[in-house]
Amino acid sequence: MLSSSLVRSVLDSLPDAIVIIDSSGNILFANHQVEVMFGFGSAEIVGAPVEMLLPERFRHRHVGHRKSYSGNVRVRPMGAGLDLFATRKDGTEFPVEISLSPIAAGNDTLVAAAIRDVTDRKLVEQALNEARREADHASLAKSRFLATASHDLRQPLQALGLLNGALRRMVTDDESREVVQQQELALEAMSRLINALLDISKLESGAIQLERTAFELGPLFEELRREFAGMASSKGLRFSTDSPGELIYSDPALIGQVLRNLISNAIKYTRAGSVEVRCENRGSLLRIEVRDSGVGIAADQLPHIFEEFYQVGVSPNSSREGYGLGLSIVQRIVRLLDMKVEVKSVPGVGSAFSVELPIAPFADTPPAASDLRAAPDVGAGGTFNLLLVEDEPVVLNAMRILLKVEGYSVVTAPTAAEALELLRDGVGFDLIITDFHLEEGRTGTEVISVAREMIGESLKAILVTGDTSSAVRELQGDDKLRITSKPINSGELLDLVRSLLAR
Repeated sequence: MLSSSLVRSVLDSLPDAIVIIDSSGNILFANHQVEVMFGFGSAEIVGAPVEMLLPERFRHRHVGHRKSYSGNVRVRPMGAGLDLFATRKDGTEFPVEISLSPIAAGNDTLVAAAIRDVTDRKLVEQALNEARREADHASLAKSRFLATASHDLRQPLQALGLLNGALRRMVTDDESREVVQQQELALEAMSRLINALLDISKLESGAIQLERTAFELGPLFEELRREFAGMASSKGLRFSTDSPGELIYSDPALIGQVLRNLISNAIKYTRAGSVEVRCENRGSLLRIEVRDSGVGIAADQLPHIFEEFYQVGVSPNSSREGYGLGLSIVQRIVRLLDMKVEVKSVPGVGSAFSVELPIAPFADTPPAASDLRAAPDVGAGGTFNLLLVEDEPVVLNAMRILLKVEGYSVVTAPTAAEALELLRDGVGFDLIITDFHLEEGRTGTEVISVAREMIGESLKAILVTGDTSSAVRELQGDDKLRITSKPINSGELLDLVRSLLAR
């Protein structure tokens, strides 16, 4: 049989404040932690109503809660889901958690209340909530910045590229052609850097949303072969790819970006020999490997190759080819896709970068590839009437000059409202080229939709945009519409125009 002094000693040693209350709500017992926590002496507490430990504004309500509990006594936390407060002898309030436990005492039922001061925990929770709010605010601000930066940085680059394309078609002497060609190379380098920096920022901020689908890998490989064959040939390299027949389930745009960066990197670091893209079926996965016979990577440099601006064997102050961002983008994309990239390399022999893609476990109809093959020249000299809608004056004028130099008849509209007014006036057009984001929240898709209502559903259109949202991607199913990203190359724009007008 335990002595009362031992029981008292045990209760006094507990970390929580413990009070025992009778059916009338009076305190029969208070352990030592009650005196420490509340500042009352034992003589001041014992015999007093328990409401003395509560802030004044809660006392009347608590009497009802206490009587309700007396009719249904059980072990439970008090005020589940609510913020509870107690008050000290000096009147200061503090947050608490309270657990209630019934105690049988003859014909009476007593209640033991364990009271815990949670001030420190609440302060931590408050700090975490404030940090979360600040992080959410920073993330939103970063997303807004990226949207603005993507638009504002690409607009002047767009204009410069279009003007360069127009100038290239106007100059006749060799010296001027060389100047224009060097200008084009500088613009391409600037475009690659801006796009890479924006890609990294978007991947870092989570602004890129996955668009997983089942798609054929073969057409992508054929596209890569055509795209990089010239680059490899200019360095005297052999470039080859497999012709996979598998259907892959992933984000086709991001997979394409990964492979382009790996191939470009391989060609850049290979002085002689070959660059190969090979596939190996491994059951539910398809392993893609980009192999080269390049300079290779030393073991001590392998941990750093995915860092921004890091280039193998290039000192910070020396001349660079590229910016050392390609592999950093690759690393971020494969993480986003829950994949990983593996590297094997031998200095002086070459390197192999590989990724494994999930093979689609079901038969799905892959999205139709946009037919962007160069169409035959359909003529110019004012034969076709084009409507150009762009709210950026510099880009509008640059695109107008390029199209007029090529021989098209061009009518411009700096706003959606002016474009729609031209259409209402009965001006006929063979093709509309419009920016996606226009003034006051209006869009190029709105202009195209209204134009087709007035002219006919067969009206062809080109939508120029930096928007990668799923809403824009879904428009790709329209065979009379082409969607192209900023900054658009002048040659690419003219190819799109010829392709559509030839249909």
